[in-house]
Amino acid sequence: MGQTWPAGRRAGQPWRLTAGAAVAGLAVAAVAVSAAGPWDSGQRKAERDRAAALSRTGGVHHRPSAPDGPNEPAPAPSAPGVLSVPRAPAAAPAAIAPALEPLMTDPGLGPVLTASVVDLTTGKQLYAKNAGAPMTPASTIKIATAVAALSATGPTHRIPTTVVAAPDHRRVTLIGGGDPTLDQVRLGALADGTARALRDHGVSTIRLSYETSLYEGPVLHPISPNDNIAPVTPLMLDEGRLDGSTRGPADRVEDPAHDAASAFVALLAKRGINTEAGPDRGKRPAKAVTVARTLSAPMAALVERMLTNSDNDIAEALARQTAIADGRPASFAGGQAAVTARLKRLKLPVAKARFTDGSGLNRADRVSAALLTGLLARAADPGHPELRPVLTGLPVAGFTGTLTERSEARTAGLVRAKTGSLTGVDTLAGTAVSADGRLLAFAFMAGSTPSYGAGRPALDRMASALIP
Repeated sequence: MGQTWPAGRRAGQPWRLTAGAAVAGLAVAAVAVSAAGPWDSGQRKAERDRAAALSRTGGVHHRPSAPDGPNEPAPAPSAPGVLSVPRAPAAAPAAIAPALEPLMTDPGLGPVLTASVVDLTTGKQLYAKNAGAPMTPASTIKIATAVAALSATGPTHRIPTTVVAAPDHRRVTLIGGGDPTLDQVRLGALADGTARALRDHGVSTIRLSYETSLYEGPVLHPISPNDNIAPVTPLMLDEGRLDGSTRGPADRVEDPAHDAASAFVALLAKRGINTEAGPDRGKRPAKAVTVARTLSAPMAALVERMLTNSDNDIAEALARQTAIADGRPASFAGGQAAVTARLKRLKLPVAKARFTDGSGLNRADRVSAALLTGLLARAADPGHPELRPVLTGLPVAGFTGTLTERSEARTAGLVRAKTGSLTGVDTLAGTAVSADGRLLAFAFMAGSTPSYGAGRPALDRMASALIP
């Protein structure tokens, strides 16, 4: 329980979006994208089988049976992938515009639309429509959050939740480290370790406090209260959900930290440790000693879970982990500054970008289509292997997360993309495999749609047009 994990970040040289990028290196990156994926565990074979079945039958939808818990292993290659290694000449820009532009007149997209398509084999821009214009990104901003967090902490970083005690072991503090994926199983294991340590010191009755001082600033997101996100605290259990769900909107507790601490008290009581006072919010005792600790899944797995399920609570936690790693306040403002600084270090176009949150729920966020494809290009850059989970975590059309039900028969398994929707805003950014086996990055952003979700079908058709 007390094991520490190295940051594991490997530095790479900046990769320019020019035709001079190393094709051989990106071929290796494409293999990595195809071999590893969200939740892994043979999912790739399932994708291939389903894609083949859809091409024969026209498609029967089957929901994925991937686990949702925080204890998934770090991403690792398993079965061969859906995507092919680039082997043909670079995709021709002239072929992209005729495929996309007729689809852009769809009334569901509204009058404000930007687009960017990049060949990840060469880094060459294949298509751009107002690509540098800052737009409200909705949840596609999570791609930026993911890149920044992986860059700052490394893919093997794990977030701790810790229990400490005063030297006499009669005052105990549960300390939130910012892990939104803490669940009943790991809280139970934390209670096991705590109870053993207390019994070893002859203690059976304690005063319990809980510490949330890691985070600063407002606890509520500007849209809160809202069933899309819990109050943002460094200590929470099951993302503060009241219905037992693991994804999507849900009613949340008003005080996730107190709720988690109360659950911890109940678990200790079942193990023979009584609480004479608390749980009360406070700080750890002077000269405290660690008695138990639990760790989240590695950052790579957290990023994949966040992107696949569009998890807002994980997104806000990862923005704060970025801030902590960079020595900034763990707050909305600190996260904004840290994400911006991290993307600047990666030579990405952030001059007009604004990251007011990590989740994209805030309409004040601003991201361009060019920035989104630039982020995806960095994640494919062989000089930045630490960023690969950004690609492997993208939902797979017809298989996972927010794209499970958004797929045509011929696109299943060939499009991976992060979705984004607010009222009047629909965005889609990800990768597609072209007819010649090239991996393309795309970003389509509609900023004035007539109603919630109205632009989704047209955006899906635009992504499909990249794989004629």
